Amino acid sequence: MERPIKKRNYKPFIITVSIILIGAIGVLSGMPGVENFDAFDITILPLMNAIFNTFTFLFLVGALVAIKKRNVTVHKRFIYAAFVTTFFFLITYVMYHFLSESTPFGGSGFLAGFYYFILFSHILLAAAIVPLALTSVARAWNGEIERHRKIVRWTMPIWLYVSFTGVLVYVLISPYY
Repeated sequence: MERPIKKRNYKPFIITVSIILIGAIGVLSGMPGVENFDAFDITILPLMNAIFNTFTFLFLVGALVAIKKRNVTVHKRFIYAAFVTTFFFLITYVMYHFLSESTPFGGSGFLAGFYYFILFSHILLAAAIVPLALTSVARAWNGEIERHRKIVRWTMPIWLYVSFTGVLVYVLISPYY
């Protein structure tokens, strides 16, 4: 017999974390970077970002396949793994943008238009995914399965898009580091 789930109010946590993360990333985007930083080659950090985004994407696909097969345990494990790789992505992303100025895209023509479309859609949806992903997992933890299903219809495709386009942005900008 299953124990009843004690429902918790995660909303203050979700709002606080979302504001702090999105705000910190917004502030970092306008900072000049650390002058004369040479402890290590910081261009390794965007590569790490792309690797973490790749794993996040693969874990999300695994979670989607698992839940389609009604394997909730495996689904949860893949979702938790996606949160872990997203956390590591955030660490390396913040480190890079704290230590370095933003890298300008050097391409032109169609490629520049494509890059900026992907970049701007990625940025907007990355900001949206923070509260969406946290709300999705909170609803699952509270046993609100129908509400969880309703929100993950938005969360999953957006998170997949954000993780995939994060890698694509890296591939397009990497020649200019």
